[in-house]
Amino acid sequence: MKPRYEVAQIIRDYGDDFIRVHSPLKHHQRVLDAIKICRTAELGGHIDRCVDCGHERISYNSCRNRHCPKCQNTNRERWLLARKEDVLPCTYFHVVFTIPQELNTYCLKYPVDLYNILFQASKETLFTFGNDPKHLGAQLGAISLLHTWGQNLALHPHVHMIVPGGGFTQNNHWKICFSNGDFLFPINAMSKVYRGKFMEKFLFFLQENQLQIPLSLRRKLYDKNWVIYAK
Repeated sequence: MKPRYEVAQIIRDYGDDFIRVHSPLKHHQRVLDAIKICRTAELGGHIDRCVDCGHERISYNSCRNRHCPKCQNTNRERWLLARKEDVLPCTYFHVVFTIPQELNTYCLKYPVDLYNILFQASKETLFTFGNDPKHLGAQLGAISLLHTWGQNLALHPHVHMIVPGGGFTQNNHWKICFSNGDFLFPINAMSKVYRGKFMEKFLFFLQENQLQIPLSLRRKLYDKNWVIYAK
């Protein structure tokens, strides 16, 4: 069933005004342009013919942009089915690692580097607590997904993690998290470790690229509570 509203139509109706007012980055504008003309005559088309009855149907070509909801729908469903094959018969936790909004400027200018740091710091934090016998003492697994925008369409980089409520010990035995799998790790402690790991990698990145960070900003980042969600 075709949806009543499509992203492509919204872009066609309001995209030019949005670009004029907000001046998005060039690569963001290219995404908008691709979605706008996806499966329209602008991209050409092809004929599908049934080999049995000979019925023909003209189909317009896709933009193939990885951000396009039309082009990526099949890939998304395929990915979800594959992930379901990985699911273990245990409790799972939804864990979210965020970064302070003060880093948004760096995320816009150096997205690949900052998002790699986000992935690495969140993974290392999770596995540090998992390997610690005081908290679990086992090898965890996780699926990580990057979201760069919040529900209000403002820049809000964060990582979603799907984390099993247990792990495998060195003897290859399954060990469940404390509280019978109802509790993962202490959030406040995770937040401090995560902040330390992220900042260490971030400052190293700045040093490698001969970039400066204001002392006031550095102090503010260390003073802030870095939000982690786990349920």
